[in-house]
Amino acid sequence: MRNLVAAVAAAMLLGPVAAHGQNPVQVAHARRGESCPRCNLFQADFANVEVRGKSFAGARLRQSDFSAAVMKHVNLAGTDLRDLNAYGAVFTGSSLAGANMANASFVGAYLQGADLRGAHLDGANFSGAEMSRAVGLTQAQLAGACGDATTTLPRGLRIKPCT
Repeated sequence: MRNLVAAVAAAMLLGPVAAHGQNPVQVAHARRGESCPRCNLFQADFANVEVRGKSFAGARLRQSDFSAAVMKHVNLAGTDLRDLNAYGAVFTGSSLAGANMANASFVGAYLQGADLRGAHLDGANFSGAEMSRAVGLTQAQLAGACGDATTTLPRGLRIKPCT
């Protein structure tokens, strides 16, 4: 009984601990532009942050904010980008190969030269996105995504309108 009381008291002093929340130290390193592969950056704020030539491969970036972020030649391969807000973000020459981008918003994003091979795009919104020179993008990937009349795609590819 004494051990149980001590454990409860310790838990109360430590406060709530999120089982799957972000790692604040890793988020701080990443926001400073340091590589952070396989990091837990869940719901991190990268709005207006500029990162060049670093790696976040395999990181958990679900529900993060990349609004107006500049990610040039950044390795985001295999990342969890579900529900990401990348409004107006720039991903020039970045690798998003194998990333899970389900239900993410890339409205007005610049994806020229981005590698999208094998990326999961179901529910992603590419309205106004510039991606005519995206690498590895297929019609099958776009089947579950949406865009608008201003979305630019590689020649021969189509995207359904968002509703």
